Amino acid sequence: MPLVGVVMGSASDEPVVKDTVSTLEQLGIDYEVRVMSAHRTPERVAEYAQEARDRGIQVLIAAAGGSAALGGALAAWST
Repeated sequence: MPLVGVVMGSASDEPVVKDTVSTLEQLGIDYEVRVMSAHRTPERVAEYAQEARDRGIQVLIAAAGGSAALGGALAAWST
């Protein structure tokens, strides 16, 4: 069960999270990577954030370019 959810605004943000994912792997921390946009798929972001705790996720990491609204959206919808 993943402890960390790494969420990217688009697949083009993958280089930004490369080091994060590498560090999680080195530390032996289970994680998952998802791609969703606070602007294009806000319902998906809300659903993911609301269900994260029930799924065992304790930390959400957001990586997005542009307005970088993803982090705020995840924070607003998580508890």
